[in-house]
Amino acid sequence: MALSIRETVLLRAFSFVKIPLLYAAGVTVFSMDAESCVVRLPFKRMNKNHLNSMYFGALCIAADAAGGLIAAKLLRNLKGAKGSLIFKDFQARFLKRPEGDTLFTCREGLKIAEAVEKSRLTGERVDLPVPVVATVPSIFGDEPVAEFVLTLSLKVKQG
Repeated sequence: MALSIRETVLLRAFSFVKIPLLYAAGVTVFSMDAESCVVRLPFKRMNKNHLNSMYFGALCIAADAAGGLIAAKLLRNLKGAKGSLIFKDFQARFLKRPEGDTLFTCREGLKIAEAVEKSRLTGERVDLPVPVVATVPSIFGDEPVAEFVLTLSLKVKQG
């Protein structure tokens, strides 16, 4: 996987203005396509807890980004409509101590696209559970260190 510079720049600019905690955490977009999004949370002082592992708040911030970026991109690209998204529910399971750069993967791109289209057609708010898995490849390979389910709530308004 290679760093997605364009999507990272857009994320960093948006987070600097709208979500300063996300900006401060230093989240970058590792890869993103129609089906999945992978973001990277660096293992740095600001993101660590007193036990020298990743602070759970920092993990949650990155899970939020991984779960929302596909929807944000789809909403940004709507023609003749505007959309909004928010997470209305959040569940987390912390399985291992993340002591390195952590990748957060969301593979729900197609379902998110369906939800955006449904909201566009109906004008109604659509809620969708979005799973995100966190891994620390340098230590645990593909084995999850945390699992999240965020309920994405989005609405498309015409005009």
